[in-house]
Amino acid sequence: MRALIVESKGALARLWADHLTRNGIGVDIAHNIDEATALMLEKPYQILVVDLMLDDQSALAVADFASYRHPAAQVIFVTNTSFFSDGSIFQHCANACAFVQSDTPPEDLVAMVAHFGARSA
Repeated sequence: MRALIVESKGALARLWADHLTRNGIGVDIAHNIDEATALMLEKPYQILVVDLMLDDQSALAVADFASYRHPAAQVIFVTNTSFFSDGSIFQHCANACAFVQSDTPPEDLVAMVAHFGARSA
């Protein structure tokens, strides 16, 4: 299984990637939309972990491109804000499978990636 992390904060992306890798999940990291779309053109992904609040960029655009390029891929959105806390992200993004806080324990994120990624493989 391959996962793509789209997170503008390098330390947080590396933390998540390290935990996923230790659990046998292949991981790539993109820090912005351009890097994410370039990687999605090169490799198939079953699951994406996308920061909803990318630095001045649209996380929804990343999810939209993923739904076009990898229709079975699921997206786990992470955030450190209350934006979309009403669950409306699931109405705006058909491939959204989870919505969690950025400080979710990495081992919990690994469990979600493994679960939802296996479903889309």
